[in-house]
Amino acid sequence: MLKKIKEFFTKKRTIDSFLKYPEGKRIYREFHFLRSHMMDKEGMKIIRRLVKNKYKAYFVGGCIRDLLLQRTPKDFDIVTNATPKEIKRLFTNSRIIGKRFKIVHVYFKSKKRPEDIKIIEVSTFRKIPQHRLNPNIQEIDHSLLKRDNIYGNSKEDASRRDFTINALFFDPIKEVLIDYTGGVEDIKNRLIRVIGPPEISFKEDPVRMIRAIKFSILLDFQIEKKSSKAILKYKDEILKVNKSRLQEEFMKIFKTGSCAKTMEMMHQYGLFDVLFPNLIEHSIPLTNKTFNFKKKKISFAETLIYRRLQIADRMLVEREDLTYNIYMALIFADLVHEVFHPEKWKQKNETIDQYVKKQISPYFQHLSIAGKDQERISQIFIAQRQISSIDKDEKTISKQKLLDFKEKKYFFESFMVFKIYALALEDEELLQKALIWEIGPRIKPPEDAKIVSLYHKTPKTEFRNFEEEAI
Repeated sequence: MLKKIKEFFTKKRTIDSFLKYPEGKRIYREFHFLRSHMMDKEGMKIIRRLVKNKYKAYFVGGCIRDLLLQRTPKDFDIVTNATPKEIKRLFTNSRIIGKRFKIVHVYFKSKKRPEDIKIIEVSTFRKIPQHRLNPNIQEIDHSLLKRDNIYGNSKEDASRRDFTINALFFDPIKEVLIDYTGGVEDIKNRLIRVIGPPEISFKEDPVRMIRAIKFSILLDFQIEKKSSKAILKYKDEILKVNKSRLQEEFMKIFKTGSCAKTMEMMHQYGLFDVLFPNLIEHSIPLTNKTFNFKKKKISFAETLIYRRLQIADRMLVEREDLTYNIYMALIFADLVHEVFHPEKWKQKNETIDQYVKKQISPYFQHLSIAGKDQERISQIFIAQRQISSIDKDEKTISKQKLLDFKEKKYFFESFMVFKIYALALEDEELLQKALIWEIGPRIKPPEDAKIVSLYHKTPKTEFRNFEEEAI
């Protein structure tokens, strides 16, 4: 009864309460520097055809944010009021994808290299989830969220996005910026701000907490105070995320070339410890044998995890081939540090396979890591014994056996993990072993397993000033 009375007197939220400019602030071409020629050519073809057929269509999100920051966008997404079926009818070179909410991928082949295919993602405006308008909501029913994907308009679509800086629309035909959320001001002020109440946004999609941290590192932005406090408060919500989405977000972080800094900030907010419980405690003593947990606060930057990720980031920037499994193995390495030191196995009563499985399986289960990735990460660690034994074995093992080992699918990833581990420890003996394996032809990882850095360039920090005009 009291709950019903409270609900009656509580002011209901409206979409307008989520938006700084409910009618949309239009910033005309005279007052900003974005131009249609700066947009993706294929994306422009899509928008022109949609507009020609009486639909609204805009470039949206990260591409607009990056252009305003004078960065090169990694992709150009389009949003429209045309439904997926209507988009499909206009573009024969397209395919409808998605289960929760259907979007359209439009495909373009390169004239110079027909094997290269570009994909432009076109989505339909969506309405705000109804639970966001409930001021008394405590828990979010994610099963309902999956069905709460209804077509809407540009205003509604802006209100349901994650951060203000990602909710800007650009009309390339009229060259007009449309801002509902105050994203332009937040870009100027270098702020990451959640759209709507952070506690609702982070419960609705906990991955946004990681994304806020990632953007803060990549763009050199500050996380706005309310959003920052909400991450600290709701960090445990991250465990409710669909694990495939979590893996996808990790993959994006690994691509940035700033993984070490991102993980350090995740540790500051408690997210790292939620995802990798007690992992820091395994790393710190290896870095400093005299470390005293009671007297000194743990600093992520002091750990071997941070050093390894820092080295991997540098290698990625320098165009070295790295993979998702290499990065994950670098995070887990301290759990199985003995595999890098074969002399420690003399007194072991278990096989290396049993040891690796016992140490890492709890984390595999905790993170629901895919079976194929579990197998490869385990194989990376199991292979360390053979790699680290090279100094005594090279005299007895034939060259053919060494070449056969080098041709194993898991060798390249195993070798890179060994090399980075040795560099982080600054262990001369291990580095000499790495050099022996590095001599001669190198086997590369499969193309589809490689991580390609998309953010390796240092971002420009200046934001061009321009005047704004509201409609």
